[in-house]
Amino acid sequence: MWEKRVLLCCFAIFFKFTRCYADVYSLLMPNVKPNMPELYLCTPIKLDFTRNYYITAFEPNATMGTTHHMLVFGCTKPGSSMPVWNCGQMTSSTNNYDIMPPCGKGSQQIIYAWARDAPRLDLPEEVGFKVGGDSPIQYLVLQVHYAHIDHFKDGSTDDSGVFLHYTTHPLNKLAGVILLGTGGTIAPRKITHMETSCLMTEKKTIYPFAYRTHTHSLGQVVSGYVVKPNSEWIELGKRDPLTPQMFYPVTNKIPVTYGDILAARCTMKSTRDRYTFVGETNEDEMCNMYFMYYVENDTPLKQKYCFSSGPPTYYWKNNLNNIPDEEASSL
Repeated sequence: MWEKRVLLCCFAIFFKFTRCYADVYSLLMPNVKPNMPELYLCTPIKLDFTRNYYITAFEPNATMGTTHHMLVFGCTKPGSSMPVWNCGQMTSSTNNYDIMPPCGKGSQQIIYAWARDAPRLDLPEEVGFKVGGDSPIQYLVLQVHYAHIDHFKDGSTDDSGVFLHYTTHPLNKLAGVILLGTGGTIAPRKITHMETSCLMTEKKTIYPFAYRTHTHSLGQVVSGYVVKPNSEWIELGKRDPLTPQMFYPVTNKIPVTYGDILAARCTMKSTRDRYTFVGETNEDEMCNMYFMYYVENDTPLKQKYCFSSGPPTYYWKNNLNNIPDEEASSL
């Protein structure tokens, strides 16, 4: 499937799908040496543009003792031509890696996310992420967040990443991910709701089958819903974000279509004497809800992200009715 070639003259690494390989590919960090806390590193693979491939499962090769979280991005082009680069927006350049985003110009989407020792993810039967070929995803980029570097002070290296299971058999149920998240501020010693919502404006029907929550240490509950035009709220997922941050089956298997609203809330409890802001480090916070879905005989949503400004400027009550307030904030 993939052939790895290392061009030593320019330190470029690229990968090509070939038919002679098995149906698993190892997308791993190339034995990197993280040299500063809160470091985000990215490494790319280039996909074969002559043939379509369908990723059907993600098998993590990481532990939370080493890796805070991992993301796999689908890109039109990578953010750098280097084999490894610094892809954290909030880190300084006082290390050995260039600072660039995960993806360059063109399409960018998250197709997989992992944290807190989450296990393997298998997609439903006949569902897959279409990559390579005539797909807008011509590169995959692995991003690994190293919150701590104690494991590497003795010179150890890291090969965290994901084993990608795939097929070349054409699938008519194509997977996608939409990420709901917020900006905002969490007040000291208070419970704060970080909320977002987005109207479905594309004339497509998506079938959410899995969800994943993500916060840092202050998250208590993350809940996600589809809100129908009659203001009926239907739960898609709810979770303590400090449990393994894997993709879990949705609570209710219900199609989401044009005119519906996707909504998410993170209930955050601050035990700090300072304000906490949204950011990339453990001292910051995040409020993310991922919905993984498929479309049937169609292409995935063009919309990949749905973010609000968060508290204190955005709340559900600004534009939604019939809010299940207590239910959305408790397990």
